[in-house]
Amino acid sequence: MAKRILLLITDLEIGGTPTVVRELATRLRPYAHLEVICLKKWGPVADQLRECGVATTALGASRAWHLPGVVRRLRAIIVERKIDTLFSFLAHANTVASVALGGCPGVRGLQSIQTVQPAPRWHWRVQGWVSDRAEKFVVPSTAIVRVASERSGIAPERCIVIPNAVDPASYEQMSVFSGQVARVGYIGRLDPAKQPELLVEMMHFADESTELHYFGDGRARQSIERAARQTSARSRIVLHGTVGGDGVGPQAALARLDCLMLPSKVEGFGLVLIEAMAAGVPVIAVDAGGVRDVVTTGENGLLIPPGGDRATAELFARALATLRSDAALRDRLIAGGLKTVHDKFSWDRVLPQYRALLGV
Repeated sequence: MAKRILLLITDLEIGGTPTVVRELATRLRPYAHLEVICLKKWGPVADQLRECGVATTALGASRAWHLPGVVRRLRAIIVERKIDTLFSFLAHANTVASVALGGCPGVRGLQSIQTVQPAPRWHWRVQGWVSDRAEKFVVPSTAIVRVASERSGIAPERCIVIPNAVDPASYEQMSVFSGQVARVGYIGRLDPAKQPELLVEMMHFADESTELHYFGDGRARQSIERAARQTSARSRIVLHGTVGGDGVGPQAALARLDCLMLPSKVEGFGLVLIEAMAAGVPVIAVDAGGVRDVVTTGENGLLIPPGGDRATAELFARALATLRSDAALRDRLIAGGLKTVHDKFSWDRVLPQYRALLGV
């Protein structure tokens, strides 16, 4: 009998973890019965899952007091649909999964932690409290293994590192730095913890032929707009809004960039890094968190020492200037990025690891 697996996630808005869940669900479908449930309202990734033929349910929770009802409904779904494996992603879903499994004996529990972000601290405390019902914790980087141990008391041997992945064949190779303008950009949530406004500061040091493009939305948008208005480079800073809601994915954004920049110090992995590598777009990132599992400076990208100040912004500008002036380095980084994706972060490499874990 085929395995009956339920993937549970907090929401299905555009983002790194919902993308991982979408890709995992669609790629495991030939091997098992797969369903996806999100705790919150229906989101654009839910539409994408449904279009791919994956049964998807949104529980519509929006407040803490909805928890008892959500748990009851989840338990009913597990029993009615004869689910044998509940695989949850992120702190809220991990908490609900753990409580629900208390009334579902015999159902295997797996949990995934995808971030190293320190706040809110209560997420890490709760993660530790609910960890007993998880057989294994699936994480995309060694950085998360360390952080989960330090903050949640989860023993490293309970974690299994399975990196995030992309399909290299779905990425057209971009022609970068072919014009007079250098188009650099950020793709992802505009979250203050990810320091996206640091790139506005970088524009003070960048060549006047540099354009900065933001693809994403979030709480930091207003601070970015405010900072942009206060710089002489404001006409060369563009906020495009969220990319991916129409199902196109990050390729549309990458097609408009010569270089991807990731200033975040709190990346659990950095899915956008391997997306850029797959498209032949060189990357510059802060040397922190799970980024270290992805980028080796001088081989497949350039790394900047951790920081969030003016000096760090200047280092980003210097790294960009090096990329523009050194074609041999640029070509080496692009080739190294493509090799990294094919060797370590393609679904051909990663899906067998999930199949072995899930027994499908």
